[in-house]
Amino acid sequence: MKVKFYAPSYKRPQKSITQITYPFVKLVVRESEAEDYIKNGNDVVICPDSAQGNLCRVRNWILDNLFNDADCIVILDDDCNSIGRWEEQSNYKFNGEELQEFCEQQAILCNDFGFKFWGLNCVTDKGAYREYSPIGTLQYIGGPFQAHLKNPIRYDENLPLKEDYDITLQHILKHGGCLRINYAHYSVKQSEQPGGCATYRNLDYEKSQFFDLQRKWGKDIICRDKTSKKSFDYNPILKVPIKGM
Repeated sequence: MKVKFYAPSYKRPQKSITQITYPFVKLVVRESEAEDYIKNGNDVVICPDSAQGNLCRVRNWILDNLFNDADCIVILDDDCNSIGRWEEQSNYKFNGEELQEFCEQQAILCNDFGFKFWGLNCVTDKGAYREYSPIGTLQYIGGPFQAHLKNPIRYDENLPLKEDYDITLQHILKHGGCLRINYAHYSVKQSEQPGGCATYRNLDYEKSQFFDLQRKWGKDIICRDKTSKKSFDYNPILKVPIKGM
């Protein structure tokens, strides 16, 4: 399978961490910022200004406009330090060639399952990986690394802070599951720098988005983590009422 790699970037014209690690990943930036990105050595694809400002909108633009001859599109965050896997007690980080080969293999496996969406473990800690559960079919796939085979499902632009939960559930509903490779994981800076989602992320909006997601899918599927020590944990627990892993 032919796999292409893209990373949306917004108001972060400095050299992309993702491109430093994996130079074949192209940044998708709005036209009005493209010159600044290019000056800093970034390899970019230019999208209309109207496609940016909402994470879901620019991801949908990528899926609608950049598949071309690809069989799979991998969308990463622009601040990805590494993609790696656990080998016994060692955290092995993929180089560029290994990541490309890995993604081709997982795209084939995803297709063989009959799914159209796959991703990685969202936790890098070894304690989160169970050796006898190397893959999952009903698990949350985090936004920093999401892979799409050709399909019509798109991100809900009304849920820009909970888009990863929503699109995971959309694929489970449509195809009976999605593929999560639990022995591999991503490492990203995420909320540690300005730009990107940080331009509109705040606690009130996070809480509002949680309830919007819950209204869409129901309280039986989108659940609060009542064991959390936080006064309100904005990260839902997904309870999918079908059989799977």
